[in-house]
Amino acid sequence: KMGEGVMGMSYTNTSPLVVPTRAKECTLGTNPISVSAPANNGDSFVLDMATSAVALGKVELHHRQGNSIPEGWGCDSSGKLSTDPAKVLEGGGLVPIGGSEATGGYKGYGLGMMVEIFCGILAGAQYSNKIRVWKVTDKVANLGQCFVALNPKCFAPNFQDRMSDLLHIHRNLEPVS
Repeated sequence: KMGEGVMGMSYTNTSPLVVPTRAKECTLGTNPISVSAPANNGDSFVLDMATSAVALGKVELHHRQGNSIPEGWGCDSSGKLSTDPAKVLEGGGLVPIGGSEATGGYKGYGLGMMVEIFCGILAGAQYSNKIRVWKVTDKVANLGQCFVALNPKCFAPNFQDRMSDLLHIHRNLEPVS
């Protein structure tokens, strides 16, 4: 079958909910990244993650419950990290994976931009703050997606064996006590 043994990658951009490192305005979405790589015997590596530190729903849940949020989830309207979910939801925004610049938030910012390039610019869809705001439905969001399929047989030999070994190594690390 064509699909068996193929690696897959998919991305989508989303409404601007994320404030880039050193900024105050939401100009990126949570811009999820998904990757899958097959190993032996039906095993595989699967990654499905947002490029923001957390999903917006987690901030909303903490707000409804009257709880603070961990530092590094979001920022207020001046771009400063905040543990107050109301400040994040009302004029602030989520922050990229890594949180602040000091803790590597620029890496999440870079990943979010990568998704924006593939899904907004390359796909000819809306991008950045040109995408409608979350929960506003008066216009089409016109989000973009990117799907990539790679046949490992076109690269180094024994991909699935090597993939199984990689998974074995990481599943059998001695845990911290």
